[in-house]
Amino acid sequence: MHAVNAVRDALALRWVPGMARDRHVLAAVLAALPVWGVLWAMDGAGGGPPGERIGWALLYLAGITPLLEELAFRGALQGWLLETGWGAVRVGGLSLANLACSALFAVMHLGVHSPVWAASVVIPSLVFGHLRDRTGSTVPAILVHGWYNLGYFTLMG
Repeated sequence: MHAVNAVRDALALRWVPGMARDRHVLAAVLAALPVWGVLWAMDGAGGGPPGERIGWALLYLAGITPLLEELAFRGALQGWLLETGWGAVRVGGLSLANLACSALFAVMHLGVHSPVWAASVVIPSLVFGHLRDRTGSTVPAILVHGWYNLGYFTLMG
C-alpha cells in the first residue's frame, strides 16, 4: 500500500475539497462553452447528431485520454519540474513548469494533428497546468480536460 500512496502522491492524484466552487475551475469549465459554439458554427455541426457519436470512442477520448495525459504531463512531468526550483518560477502568472509542459504537450499532438491544431492545444494545456499549480492536484486538470474533450468530440465527431 505504501507504493500505491507514493505513486498517487508523485502524480498529485488527490481530491481537492471545494473544487466545484473554485472560481478558476468554474471559469475553465465555462470557457469551453463559447469555444464549442464557435467550432460548431465553423464546422457546420460536425457529422450528425451528437447522440450518434457517443460510445466507446468518446469514453476513450473524454475519459481515458485525459486521465493518462494529465497524469503524465501535469502529474509526473510538471510535478518534477516544479521540484527542480526553476520550474516554480512564474512568468506572467504561469509557472515555467506549466509553460514547458504545455509546449511539449503541443509538440506531442503533432503526431496526430496538423500544426495549427497541435498549436491550438497550448491554451487549454496552460489552463490544465494552471489548475494543477493552483490546487496541487491533477484531479481538476483531469476533469476539465475530460470536459473539454467531451464537448469537442461530441460536437465535432
